[in-house]
Parts: sequence; C-alpha cells; structure tokens
Amino acid sequence: MKAFRGKPSIYEKSGTALRKAELEIRGIALRFGGVIALSNIDLSVRNGELLAVIGPNGAGKTSLLNCITGFYRPQEGKITFNGEDITYLPAHELVGIGIGRTFQNIELFPGMTVLSNLFLARHTHCSYGLGPASLFLPSVRQEEIRHRRILEEIIDFLEIQSLRNKPVGSLPYGMMKRVELGRALALEPTLLVLDEPFAGMNLEEKEDMVRFLLELNRAWGQTMILVEHDMSIVMSIAKRIAVLNFGEKLTEGTPEEIIRHPEVIKAYLGDADTI
Repeated sequence: MKAFRGKPSIYEKSGTALRKAELEIRGIALRFGGVIALSNIDLSVRNGELLAVIGPNGAGKTSLLNCITGFYRPQEGKITFNGEDITYLPAHELVGIGIGRTFQNIELFPGMTVLSNLFLARHTHCSYGLGPASLFLPSVRQEEIRHRRILEEIIDFLEIQSLRNKPVGSLPYGMMKRVELGRALALEPTLLVLDEPFAGMNLEEKEDMVRFLLELNRAWGQTMILVEHDMSIVMSIAKRIAVLNFGEKLTEGTPEEIIRHPEVIKAYLGDADTI
C-alpha cells in the first residue's frame, strides 16, 4: 500500500497495511410495514474496488447502505464481510471491524472545530481507559501522538490545513463534506461507504472530491461503495455499477455496459446518446 503524496503511510507503520475488504450480500429484503424497500438484493464488493450504486429517488440505495452499516436490520438475507456474518451486528461493532461511512446529510458537530470532529472518530482506536487518561500516563501520551499523526496525514491529504481550528459550522457546505470524509477516514476503514458525497457541491468542489476519492482508491487501495446521482462522476470513477429500481436490482456491470442497458435507460438514464 502506498501513502498519500508518496510519503510512508502512517497506516502502514501502525500495522494496518492489510486492507482486505470483501463484502457479500445475498437475498437481502427490507420492509417497513407494507412498504418494500429492498427485495432479494444480491451484490458483492471486491477488495480494492470502487463500486457505485445508482437508481432513481426511492430506489432503495440509502436503505441498502443502512443495512450494510448496521442502521437497518433486514428481515431476510445475509451480509458477510471478510467471511464474517455481519447481518445483525450494530453500527458501532461494524466500525470496529473496518466499515466506515459518510452520510447524505452532514452529521458533524457544527460548534466543534475541524480537528475536534476528526478526533472524535479516533475513539474506536483508543486502548486506554479513563484512569490512565486522567493521569495522562506516558503510554497515553504516546498513543495520542500516534492519533495526531494520523489526523495530520488526513488533514494534509484533504488540503484543509488552514481550517483545522475553525468551527465546522462556519465552513462552506463543500468543505463540510470534505471534513466528513476526513472523519470517516480517521476510523481507518477497510470498506468506505459513501452516501451522495457530491450532493450540494459546486463544480470545483466536485472536482476536488473526485480527485480525493480516486487517489484513495489508487494509492491506498481503499475499497469503496458509492451512492451518487451525478452520472458524469459515476461513469468516470466507478469500476463497476449496480442499478436499483423500486427496491430491486436491475443489473450490474461496467460503466460501458450500464450506459447501454435498455432497462437502465428506461428506468433512470434517459437517452443513452446524451450521457
């Protein structure tokens, strides 16, 4: 695994170079009363892949991500991560085994600084308890130094050095989205789940986010699931695309295959010649 900007990776030094992330979804069904959100969904995410999930509003995309990340529990089916059944694990345990996410609506603490928001994500990697922390023992100091080094690497990568001490609530929306990505990276996820990370951004902000995600995927080998409505972005960065419609999977394939699939064109894309 290579590091950002060609420097030795702190992740690699800390023994997290084994970035295996293989997700298997088989026969997932999710219902809310009489409303069928997902029906018999089969999907796999391969190690090191950037998989996009697309579909019209109400297709079940966010519901699928919520099942993967433990916010929803499907009534049927099975989800495995690196061979382990995670179907009914709570969200905090999934974070512990390497699944991190960003949200469609920003879920940051606006009154706290950028650095403080990032530090919150490191609690899953803290090995010390309240007693040693209150005494600030040498072991605690050493661990805090390591946490700070990882966060500084993320801050450098996302180019938010000048924002580290600013309250998140004072930042432009696009920068908030960037900070939320940073907080997800601070979890050291092997699988990164992204729910509409480009929503609400202007063109320049989108271009920056595309650059960050591509470098994450190529330099760190970061495995990612991406839900996004901007088809120009999806077609340019995804290696494989799955299409949902009314809670069912229409098809999956490469961008070239998806753009010419007749059912996808009918349900979502429109005229393939204009995509």
